[in-house]
Parts: sequence; C-alpha cells; structure tokens
Amino acid sequence: MEHVVAVDIGGTNLRVALADSGGKILAKWSASTKSTSSPKAVVQLIRNGVGLLLTEVGASSQSLRAVAAGAPGVTDREAGIVLATSYLKGWKNAPLAALLQSALHIPAVVENDVRLAAIGESWLGAARGVQNFVFLAIGTGIAAGIFVDGQLLHGPKWIAGEVGYLMVPGTPELPVGPRSPGSLETVIGGEGIRQHWQRICGNGQRALAATEVFGRAMNGDRLAKDVLEQSARILAYAIHNMSTVLNSSLFVLGGGVGINKVLLTATRHILQPYTRPSRPKLISSALGADAQLIGAVRLALDIAEL
Repeated sequence: MEHVVAVDIGGTNLRVALADSGGKILAKWSASTKSTSSPKAVVQLIRNGVGLLLTEVGASSQSLRAVAAGAPGVTDREAGIVLATSYLKGWKNAPLAALLQSALHIPAVVENDVRLAAIGESWLGAARGVQNFVFLAIGTGIAAGIFVDGQLLHGPKWIAGEVGYLMVPGTPELPVGPRSPGSLETVIGGEGIRQHWQRICGNGQRALAATEVFGRAMNGDRLAKDVLEQSARILAYAIHNMSTVLNSSLFVLGGGVGINKVLLTATRHILQPYTRPSRPKLISSALGADAQLIGAVRLALDIAEL
C-alpha cells in the first residue's frame, strides 16, 4: 500500500497525518512547537512523527510517496519556501520543502495553511463542486484561501488572500508596521475582539476569548451584544466587498472564531439587505480543525500522482 504525509504547522502546535492512496487518513500525531520552533527542529519533529505513524499502521518508509506541509504566513509554493510568518520565530525564507525532502526522501510541497484549508473544503468539505468561493479563516488573525474558476489564487508575490489588511468602515486607517496585525484583523480577529472587550469592560474584568464574548451576547449581556454587533457588521462589510470584487458565490467561515454559529448568524442578518450585485451564501466549514490536514492530503496525492 502507498501512503502520503500531511503536515499542519501552527504557531504552537504541529500535526502530522498519514493517509493511504485513496486519501483516507489512517493515523494522526501531534506535538508542541513552543520550545523548539526553528525550521530544522520542526522538520526533525515531523520525521519522528512520521516514523511513529508508520509503526502504528504497520507500514515502512518505502511506502511513502509525497509530503505536503502547511505553514502560517507567506509561502512560495513553487520554490518551497516559507517567506515570512509572524507566528514562527526564525522562519524568514525557510526552505521547508527542501528540508522535508532531505529528511523523508520523498517529494515535498509547501503551501500556506489557510490555502490548504480551502483545498480541503473544495475536495471534501463545504465547497465541493463550487468553482468560485472564499475560505475565510478567522482565528487570532484573518486570512483567506480564494478559488477563482476552480483555481487557487496565489498572486505574483504569494500574498493573495491576506485579507486581514483590508480597510473597511470601523477599522484603523493608519498604515501598519512589520509584524503588526492588519487593519481588519485588529478589529475582528480573535485577539482584536478580546482586546475590544477588555477596553469596554475595564482592566478589572477577566479577559474573555471572542467565543466567550459571543456566548455572553447570546445570553443577553448588553456589552457583549455590542461587541458581537460590531464584529458581525465589519465582517459583513469585508465579505460584501470581497464578493463584489471576486464575484464569489460562496464564503466558508473557518478558524476558531469563524466557525462560531452566533457570529455566522449575526453576519448573515447584516448581509441580508445587500442583494446587489449579488448576495453571497455564507456557511460554516464542514471540516473544522481538520481542513488543513485534509487539504494537505489532497496536495500530497496530487504531487505523488496518486
């Protein structure tokens, strides 16, 4: 039996999956990257994890055909390089594909993690059969994986989809500096919502995650409802503008904040009157936290030609 490896590299956590030639994930393994996040150290962790997964399923390394890895930040897929990321230290111009190929002795490909999630949703998730859609990941920050006419959009400098830098009404207008969050994500990213809640409640209140604030809004908390309303309205502005430019028929919300049903419902309500030139359909991710791994499996199968 032939196998492929899927990798999702996060700011604090690493996930590795082993899949068969039909794309079925057979086993998963994870590890923390908090204490050892250099490219070489992470690749060594991946190598160790792959070894453990092969043992778990009773397979040998000779069965491996390809590995696909997702990383947060700007990734040059053609060169296999992580150009820049604010989530991992020491990863500027990191030759991740070459490191993986050397460690595992199989073809390797690297992609931005949110684009991998979009590939996953296109293949087995909420966007199956949809040629034009946007996967919008809202977690600590915001980014998008964009499909246009069935093709994943990268841009000449590999920054297509960095929608956290959008400027819409209600977001900061000042230019952002290096390693700083973009205008949109400072307001509706998970960290931006947490900070907004802290500002309006005062430092004496316990800090709440965005999803906790939305939960309070559902229970009638007036201040929490104000935060939810602002977040949903600004998100609706961004989605409406992206839909108008891209003519996308579908927006799939993912990420720890994006999959929240309270935010989804509130954003849909605000978008309801905006029917011109068209109103995009707004739904939650069908794959959840596994979207990146499933997208990596699909990409690995493609380069292995399985």
